[in-house]
Amino acid sequence: MAAYVIRRLWQMVPTMAGVILLVFFLFNWVGGDPAYVLAGLFSSQEQIASIRKELGLDEPIWVQLLIFVKQVLSFDFGSSWTTGEKVSQIFATRLPASLTVVGPLLIIETIIGVVIAVAVSWVRGSWIDRSVMILCTTGMSISILVFIIVGQYLLAYRLNWFPVQGWGESFTTNLLVYAPLPILLGLVVSIAPNTRLFRSFILDEIDQDYVRTARAKGMNEARVMFIHVLRNAMIPVITFVISNLPGLLLGAFLLERFFGIPGVGREIILAVERSDFPVIKAVTVYVALATMVFNLIGDLLYRVADPRIQLR
Repeated sequence: MAAYVIRRLWQMVPTMAGVILLVFFLFNWVGGDPAYVLAGLFSSQEQIASIRKELGLDEPIWVQLLIFVKQVLSFDFGSSWTTGEKVSQIFATRLPASLTVVGPLLIIETIIGVVIAVAVSWVRGSWIDRSVMILCTTGMSISILVFIIVGQYLLAYRLNWFPVQGWGESFTTNLLVYAPLPILLGLVVSIAPNTRLFRSFILDEIDQDYVRTARAKGMNEARVMFIHVLRNAMIPVITFVISNLPGLLLGAFLLERFFGIPGVGREIILAVERSDFPVIKAVTVYVALATMVFNLIGDLLYRVADPRIQLR
């Protein structure tokens, strides 16, 4: 196990190097001259030259690349061009708000999706199964904006069950007062596609030979479903969840925007609108690194779900 982890960590080095080169050349060449973006339309050549010197853009290309590599290794991407706030401080202060909403949402939607998928797979082909699939298809065809607007109007404005918008300094208050409605609406949106996907994973396992063999040996349906089928179906479920984990760093853009949550997602939207390159570059690198780390964690969880899997 230890040798496998060390080998995987070592394999991340060339991958991360490729990400650094790609991000560097995209933002320096394709994205245009950052000095012109930062200076604005009404600026003199002297101002632009001063900004280029301040940003190190007058240095040779290899020196600029070394500066960027140093930023990545030190996790110090400088300051935001629009607000002057340190990029590291932006993530440190905005990420907790995003995790308060997206973290519980990911856990709850996965558990509920698996439970419903197992239930409808148990009665596969029945009117219950078909009805749930029709509801899921209907739910998937409705835009998340509809759920947010209707949810805010009905549950918050009309019924006054939740605050329409807001965020505070206390984690407990945010989790119990401000986060429930965004989490609820996020669940409404995600349950339908998750249920359909997880159901397909379970039905794929039900048709396998080992399931028919277990039934032929006289094993009851509950044991077949929960001991054999569900355990093997958890492998693609883990893959799906792991692929969504980097999204925790990005937050839920629309939920944060509509509910006034000061999270990373809203900050990224503002950074894109303002061409705030330091923030955008930091997000790109962080998400790439998080994706590789979470993939490694997913491989380790495969072994936990099914000890027969060998990590090589």
